[in-house]
Amino acid sequence: MRKGIVSLLSTVALLVVASSAFAAGADPSVASNIAMATALGMAIAAAGCGIAQGLGLKAACEGTARNPEASGKITVTMLIGLAMIESLAIYALVVNLILLFANPFVG
Repeated sequence: MRKGIVSLLSTVALLVVASSAFAAGADPSVASNIAMATALGMAIAAAGCGIAQGLGLKAACEGTARNPEASGKITVTMLIGLAMIESLAIYALVVNLILLFANPFVG
């Protein structure tokens, strides 16, 4: 229930901020709105990836504690998983930099 509420609230926050990211016009406040939207987007992406990496590391430590003989396989799998999670943060950074510096939606 709690995860659903957090997901819903974060989705609503992103929808509210997305309108300022895609706003078009020569108004100087548009640039600050785009900057705030990209900053918020990167903050949410970094927080989500940080939480996911922490949970993955926690599970790997628990698995190694339960079965020390499988620590090699667990470590390899954990490192691959952490790399995949980190790539999501890099993708979010690329999208946010495109919106910030080469925004195709601003005329």
